[in-house]
Amino acid sequence: MIVPFLILFSLPAIAEVISGQASVIDGDTLEIRGQRIRLSGIDAPESDQLCRGDDSLQYRCGAKAANELDDHIAGRPVSCEGVGNDQYRRIVAVCTIEGEDVAMWLVGNGFAFDWPRYSKGKYTAAQKEAERGVWAGSFVVPWAYRACIYNGGGRPSRCSDGLKVAQ
Repeated sequence: MIVPFLILFSLPAIAEVISGQASVIDGDTLEIRGQRIRLSGIDAPESDQLCRGDDSLQYRCGAKAANELDDHIAGRPVSCEGVGNDQYRRIVAVCTIEGEDVAMWLVGNGFAFDWPRYSKGKYTAAQKEAERGVWAGSFVVPWAYRACIYNGGGRPSRCSDGLKVAQ
């Protein structure tokens, strides 16, 4: 199952630029004019994923990431330049709002993670600077959360608790 993902993700870059009003699907996925767009190089907590705040209480960090992204976009037009496709046939793109990299904003504000496997470290510095959002408490990185859910048949509450692991 991993091999098709790698092949699809490594397809030649898509030169397509999609711009317009964006709807937030989740913390790292937008929709513009019916086209699903996955933000390149980052991974946000899943919609049902839980994190613990600095007060040790669980909260829906995936939902918070999506809500914060929606608030940040605030109806402004988003422009996305495709760099490839993922295994779900979504366009993977670098998206901007008035010149600001949306993924950089998400990572820098603690609502998403640099995903070194795909970012080549582009968002590492922003992640190191983030001391808010999920970084204020404890969490499991989204790719480890998904692996727990899919491979271990885990429940969101069991798969969400863990140490700060950013790999």
